[in-house]
Amino acid sequence: MTEAEYSALKKVADQELDKAYIPYSHFAVGAALLSADDRIFPGCNIENAAFGSTMCAERTAIFSAVAAGCHQFKALVISGRTEGAIAPCGACRQVMVEWFDKKMPIYLTNTSGKVVKTDLDHLLPASFEDLK
Repeated sequence: MTEAEYSALKKVADQELDKAYIPYSHFAVGAALLSADDRIFPGCNIENAAFGSTMCAERTAIFSAVAAGCHQFKALVISGRTEGAIAPCGACRQVMVEWFDKKMPIYLTNTSGKVVKTDLDHLLPASFEDLK
């Protein structure tokens, strides 16, 4: 992924922080997913009083992309207003395994400039997919 692609994704992920619906946790997360055909799919977390119905930013972006017909992806950026780089929850990691190449770059970031580049081999080394 180029620096320009990363910058575009980071900008979108940071903008999504302001769109998050977080009346319960007050913990905003933004995401931006780059498809193989260079479309960017944004995502923010959306909470619900029935907390199990809450949707994470990462899954919002992934499901939006899949609903638009995209099934191949180049990179994901996740951002938060956290002290360190933000990390995806376990449910998001398992959904990522369904759609992402295990070596696709995933950037865990924050609004202060922290960046950790990783992939699914490191985030979820023993996914359901690996155990088939």
